[in-house]
Amino acid sequence: MGEVEAQELQLSIMVQAEANEANSLPYVPNQLSQRRGFNWWLRMSIYTVFVLAGQTIATLLGRQYYEKGGKSNWLATLVQLCGFPILLPFYFIPALNKNCSTTNSTIAFESKPPSTLVLASIYASLGLLIAADCYLYSVGLSYLPVSTYSLICASQLAFNALFSFFFNSQKFTPYIVNSLVVLTISSSLLVLQGDDSADSSKVSRSKYIIGFICTVGASAGYALTLSLTQLVFIKVIKKETFRVIMDLIVFQSVFSTAIILVGFFASGDWKGIKDEMEGFELGKVSYIMNLTWTAIVWQLFSIGIVGLVFEASSLFSNSISAVGLPIVPVLAVIFFHDKMDGIKVMSMVLAIWGFISYVYQHYLDDRKFKSEKKAANDEVSKAFAQENING
Repeated sequence: MGEVEAQELQLSIMVQAEANEANSLPYVPNQLSQRRGFNWWLRMSIYTVFVLAGQTIATLLGRQYYEKGGKSNWLATLVQLCGFPILLPFYFIPALNKNCSTTNSTIAFESKPPSTLVLASIYASLGLLIAADCYLYSVGLSYLPVSTYSLICASQLAFNALFSFFFNSQKFTPYIVNSLVVLTISSSLLVLQGDDSADSSKVSRSKYIIGFICTVGASAGYALTLSLTQLVFIKVIKKETFRVIMDLIVFQSVFSTAIILVGFFASGDWKGIKDEMEGFELGKVSYIMNLTWTAIVWQLFSIGIVGLVFEASSLFSNSISAVGLPIVPVLAVIFFHDKMDGIKVMSMVLAIWGFISYVYQHYLDDRKFKSEKKAANDEVSKAFAQENING
């Protein structure tokens, strides 16, 4: 009887610890509660490299496409999505498809998996959102200097906090609020740039504004996608396998690619691909290589971004993405001769400030979670020790 009471005490403490986690760490999902061994850090490192390298290279290649003669926003969007077939061989690697146990004891009691219809609806909805998001990104990149474009994309962190408040129970701490304000100012400053910045991208002032609006809209859509992805992992899928990540990437890419293909053919852009290839300043081979490598690196980015959401949270994933913020503008100055005026420098400093504020809040919450977990484990140990003495 004493053993049963001890087990009940242990269960109640675990449930209380999870309740405390839900209240104190609203945007850190249950995956963070597992022990952070070498494999976890290795996966996080790989995903981080995929995000930073994929984001930087893909953005520069996308701008090169427009700089050297590319004109089709539909094609530029299509290559962001259509590279998913290169991921299919991963399904046949046994070591990557073995099941892992869930980390949340409440999830363990859920035996019924989501139906095929529910999963199909999720993949279709996310696919539609991603398709619209990628198209807006393409329009923004076609009209803006790549340095300006990447700085505006920093606003996705502010949108992420907003959507996480509604979908992932994000709390607005002083550091989060500070980050929101700073990032909003950072993006707003770029509207104040003079006509010289618009001329540097060879577009009119009106197209510059359109590019700005589309990029802000795309950043909002990207943040919404990450928050919804985290919600799906926790509330619907409730599994911890690499196959889950693959399924989400591949199936939502199938839907989003189909949507963009319809737009690509309906718009008639496919008719001008031959002329566009022949007129590409770097030659036909470079044109094909640009599109091919753009498709490949965007898929690496997708694996990294979804993997970080799966292993940590949408907030953490977005924060890692923002780490690459200073990289793209600097490379843009080197390769595309973008102007780095005072407003851009100030915008970059504010964006980095906002990112650091985000990361520090994550650090504080992680420390608090660890201390609460340790206290709960100590209480369980004391309960078992007392039971052994009484026994």
